[in-house]
Amino acid sequence: MITQQQLNDFYDSLLNPRSYADYCPNGLQIEGTGKIGRIAFAVSATRDSIRQAIDNRADALVVHHGLFWSFHGARPLTGAFAQRVLPLVRHNINLFGYHLPLDGHAGIGNAATLGRLIDCVQQQPFGDYKGSATGIKGVLESPLAAPQLQAKLADVLGHAVILATPDRNALIRSVGIITGGANSEWRLAAKEGLDAYITGEISEHDWHESQENGVHMFAGGHHATEQFGIQALMEKTRGQFDVDCFFIGSDNPA
Repeated sequence: MITQQQLNDFYDSLLNPRSYADYCPNGLQIEGTGKIGRIAFAVSATRDSIRQAIDNRADALVVHHGLFWSFHGARPLTGAFAQRVLPLVRHNINLFGYHLPLDGHAGIGNAATLGRLIDCVQQQPFGDYKGSATGIKGVLESPLAAPQLQAKLADVLGHAVILATPDRNALIRSVGIITGGANSEWRLAAKEGLDAYITGEISEHDWHESQENGVHMFAGGHHATEQFGIQALMEKTRGQFDVDCFFIGSDNPA
């Protein structure tokens, strides 16, 4: 059993959330019980992940995508939004959310962890959101043709990956990775002379323009590319504290 403050302080030290100019609050988003013995981890604070946290008697739910975003603005606690917030309050469950701090972290971030899973080495910070890196760049241990890297990503992510390639036979050596919805950042990969760019989402115009600018672009799904950082954070938490930790998966392929 640990205190809410101990968990909050550990994440503050590990993730340094105050160094990011994010568009959501990072850290404790809903205050629950002061004593924590069981922690659920999920990519997003959805009705389903919250229900599973309650069913499994969690004292805290730690997520990458929390409940409060600047683009939503102020909104009433009614309807579907209330169906997320109020069950956490009623069951005295703490909600912690870490967005950009868990994207860009050099050790356990979404991009860094995904990079290691596809054998991307010599990792360096990549991406720039208001002065903070949001991903990584590096080189593949063994160069791969675009369809080979596409298949490797599909195996890691567990579903099909969209590929936009200027040359299916050219070998890819250098890659940039920013997970989630960073589809336009292939331009930064092109600017830095990288062979390929990996993210979660892709738009129609990015599919054409990335190829026309000589960048191999891979879109593996927003949720799918961001499952690894929260799992790495769970392992860090388990190693730091004597608490029960469990991961709430999702069938979301996007």
